[in-house]
Amino acid sequence: MHTPELVARLYKKMSLIRRFELRLADIYHTDAIKSPVHLSVGQESVAVGVCDPLEKTDIISNTYRCHATYLAKGGDLHAMMAELYGKQTGCAGGKAGSMHLVDIKNGVLGASAVVGTTIPIAAGYALAMQREAKITGYQRVVVSMFGDGGTEEGCFYETINFAALHKLPIIFVCENNRLAIHTPIEKRWATEKLCERIATYDMKTHKIDDGDVFKIRDTIVRVINHIRKEGGGPVFLECATYRALEHVGPRDDHGDSYRDQDDYQRWQEQDQIIRLGKMLDDSTRRMIDDEVTADIQAAEAFAANSPYPEEEELYTHVYASETTKK
Repeated sequence: MHTPELVARLYKKMSLIRRFELRLADIYHTDAIKSPVHLSVGQESVAVGVCDPLEKTDIISNTYRCHATYLAKGGDLHAMMAELYGKQTGCAGGKAGSMHLVDIKNGVLGASAVVGTTIPIAAGYALAMQREAKITGYQRVVVSMFGDGGTEEGCFYETINFAALHKLPIIFVCENNRLAIHTPIEKRWATEKLCERIATYDMKTHKIDDGDVFKIRDTIVRVINHIRKEGGGPVFLECATYRALEHVGPRDDHGDSYRDQDDYQRWQEQDQIIRLGKMLDDSTRRMIDDEVTADIQAAEAFAANSPYPEEEELYTHVYASETTKK
């Protein structure tokens, strides 16, 4: 049985992600947004279910479709919107855009536009945390998020092997929306038994087929306890999900030939935001919806009123500084 407080928290997090991204879709065609956007509409339950049990000092490693995990982990909403606007107050100074969000104080490692590249970086961070725990006595956890297309990169299997060999405190989470841009999984994989493939590395695996936010969260809670208290790890979690919009941009592309309409209808019927909204009383739901509206409006105003980077910023963070070298 899930408490009303938990239901309300998860509903608010998922609603914030979806409504923020739908607002981005509304203004994408203006000159306000300065970078391409890969939206996670439909996939919110994975990011929220995974990130909700994490502590602030735990780390999430993203793909380029990173808005949802950034917000679910507690990333600064104002700084994110400002980054999308290319403003100086953005989380990367307005120079990185949608695919490179970062908020290290809230445990969000920098995302990357190149498929699969953050997976080995996450493992390296997990190795550092493993060594840190020998000094502090407390084990922080890393979560590496990637899509099903990311599992087709060579660095994925190299990293899986390294993590298993060294028993790293890392959770690998595959957001399996069955699409690599526009190519369905059945045209790319000889077998869909991904968890069985990963299990050959002597790694514990879990699979959730329906996007149930509670199942995802409960699984992550058990896995974190396994890592923190029992010294276990790594663990692999495959979460089926659905990308409601096009690969990059705000368009609804369900009229395109690569989409399965029956699949779309099935995922619409089990939408987790609608499901949790029905679990709340009307006054609580309205209060949360109003708070989300206010948060998004405030972030948009902050971004619009923030300055663009100064010209000198073109030359910063290009080379290591003398301080960094020391």
